[in-house]
Amino acid sequence: MTRVLSVTSECAPMVKTGGLADVAGALPAALMPQGVEMRTLLPGYPAVLDALDAARTEAGTDLMGGPARLLSGQAFGLDLLVLDAPHLFERPGNPYLGPDGRDWPDNPERFAALCRAAADIAAGQMEDWRPDLVHCHDWQAGLAPYYLKRDGTPVPSVLTIHNIAFQGLTDMNRAAQLGIAPHDLTPEGVEYFGRISALKAGLVFADRLTTVSPTYAEELMTPEFGMGLDGVLRARKACLSGILNGIDLETWSPGTDPHIRAYKAPRGKAANRAALREEMGLPGAEGPLCVVVSRLTEQKGLDLLLEALPALLDRDGQLALLGSGDPGLEAAFRNYGHRNVAVRIGYDEALSHRMMAGGDAIVVPSRFEPCGLTQLYGLRYGTVPLVALTGGLADTVIPATPATMARQVATGLQFHPVTAGALSNALTRLCDLFQSPAMWSKMQRNAMAQPVDWGPSAAAYAALYATLATTA
Repeated sequence: MTRVLSVTSECAPMVKTGGLADVAGALPAALMPQGVEMRTLLPGYPAVLDALDAARTEAGTDLMGGPARLLSGQAFGLDLLVLDAPHLFERPGNPYLGPDGRDWPDNPERFAALCRAAADIAAGQMEDWRPDLVHCHDWQAGLAPYYLKRDGTPVPSVLTIHNIAFQGLTDMNRAAQLGIAPHDLTPEGVEYFGRISALKAGLVFADRLTTVSPTYAEELMTPEFGMGLDGVLRARKACLSGILNGIDLETWSPGTDPHIRAYKAPRGKAANRAALREEMGLPGAEGPLCVVVSRLTEQKGLDLLLEALPALLDRDGQLALLGSGDPGLEAAFRNYGHRNVAVRIGYDEALSHRMMAGGDAIVVPSRFEPCGLTQLYGLRYGTVPLVALTGGLADTVIPATPATMARQVATGLQFHPVTAGALSNALTRLCDLFQSPAMWSKMQRNAMAQPVDWGPSAAAYAALYATLATTA
């Protein structure tokens, strides 16, 4: 049994702002059949502490200007280690943002404390459990590999990049507070254009690097997608691999989903489509009902969708959107003013399930997308994905082309380049396919049959862990 400490700033269902939480919440159960015992280290946010059962104090110390305790316990079937540091984490709402919508000013210290706790656990802080390796997620865990190397702790580490756009930047004058040695404040170390990057620390000091799709791994080594870190990643190419995310098939199962009218074949979507139209205030229509469940940001390409929408609406297609983010995009969708456009600003987990079940197609026009999960949910529910040709979207959707349609293997549509014009053309193609019931039904059946579970990815992670654990 390989013992792994997973270090993450969020974990579903306790605290979630994006796909990282879903991955962190699903990996332990997915890895158990592979002979991996995973414990998850989380900050002691109020929601995490409230969910923790049978909490036991494992250690106590001072971290970043205040007292802290390491707690162990269980929640939602997960074995958790929780850093209870009220001065850092006892705050309501979003784990990263204050009430003003801006980053908490002490975020560098907050997540450095989490990394310090991870390094101490790896060094043997707990009496009855010590990991064989540490799996770090995104910049919030990026300093853990640095601390392990600096301390000389003989425990290997893996860093997974979920989104390279978030890099954990802070000023050089905080180095001492963060425990970073002066000789590491260099381009070969943690320095990034005159600042400290917690993500770069992980990229430089982790033993292995992964990201959440093979295509994104390749993209990250280019200036277009690497966000200034492409050179670091090219230098570490031999240590970088892409392992595709999966989804929880129990949570996302059209046959048993408690939020919907359950179905096991595409024809069962009709009742859910009618219910979704009623809930969203949409009339009947001859064209496809497209859904979007997303953060409303330029990264997600939602500004392109605004420009391309006439191609859908002119064919009596419809859009139902659930999301929040950029105030300008929120206002633009809310005020679109068309009878075939329905918008809900915010997030509603149950509604997201009903949208997957009731939609004919899910639109994911991201400019870049490390993996993406909503297209996987769409596949599972027979909601045909229309996606940009980038990252994990390229790896998970078989596009409808003359060749794939002739072989009857297509599961969705892709468009490239990622422009409003190309998206408009793809929406027109979507409407054309929708008007051919036999072809559309075949695509839906193909989508529902496509494997989207964690099995292959869990096996890939387990193999990576085994290699590191035996060579440490």
